[in-house]
Amino acid sequence: MTIPFRLDDARLREGMDYLARLDPRFAEARAVYGDPPLRTAEEGFSALLRSIMGQQVSVFAARAIWDRLATAVNPVTPENLLRLSDEELRACGLSNNKVKFSRSLALDTVERRIVFEDLPGLEDEALVTMLTRAKGIGRWTAEIYMMFALGRPDVMPANDLGLITAAQQLLKLRQRPEPERLLKLSKPWRPWRSVAAMFLWHFRRNMPDFSSSPAAQARREAERLAKEERKAARLAKAAAAAAAAAGTAAAGTAAADGASKAPRRPAAKKRTIAASRRKRLKRAEPAARRSTRDHARSDTQS
Repeated sequence: MTIPFRLDDARLREGMDYLARLDPRFAEARAVYGDPPLRTAEEGFSALLRSIMGQQVSVFAARAIWDRLATAVNPVTPENLLRLSDEELRACGLSNNKVKFSRSLALDTVERRIVFEDLPGLEDEALVTMLTRAKGIGRWTAEIYMMFALGRPDVMPANDLGLITAAQQLLKLRQRPEPERLLKLSKPWRPWRSVAAMFLWHFRRNMPDFSSSPAAQARREAERLAKEERKAARLAKAAAAAAAAAGTAAAGTAAADGASKAPRRPAAKKRTIAASRRKRLKRAEPAARRSTRDHARSDTQS
């Protein structure tokens, strides 16, 4: 594969024309939202270092971290970064992992395991292989660098959640596509997959769920209220189930208590009957003795 050109505004429009002719869904969305802006980034160590700062944080947090780091490492070169201690890097807002990843990238650059001057001439997969040698640089980071810093026209960062969400909406899929499926779906978009990705990001930022229009805000508020109602209903149902379970347990305990007391009642009754019999026998005993003496006298007199 040869690298035919770098993306610019004219090439971006050309790519959008191709996608609109290819798929009416692109054409319809383009008519509503227009073309995406061309996104570019500077090449070299600082561009890739900045992508590390953006990992797993919001855009605003990444910008704040980068601004502090760029002030501390001025100019931003691998040699200057390696002169800072871990404590100084953490003071700029870097996590422990980002300190480690930044040092790894700087060391790989100084020791020329990554040669940024050679990257523009490499094919896409060879470029990914070189960049991912550094710790903390995965395929997504390498692909983003290829798109924005090198202007590669045919890159699809299929692990990007924003692209996955936008593709589901634009293509009217029933569920979010897995990265492998997104790659398969994007094959017809070649050789303009970078343009397709930029349009999907553009489309996502303008989707009803993400826009600031009154209708979108009203829809989000209605969805929020409905979610709260469903949550309240679930909590009420759970409370009712817990109360029913407690009542059943109490009834079972009472029944068990009653069952444990039941055998003692006949025993108490038996003891009462036995005592009554003993009393009657005691009362009857003197009369029996008198009757015996009377019989004895009668026999003597006769």
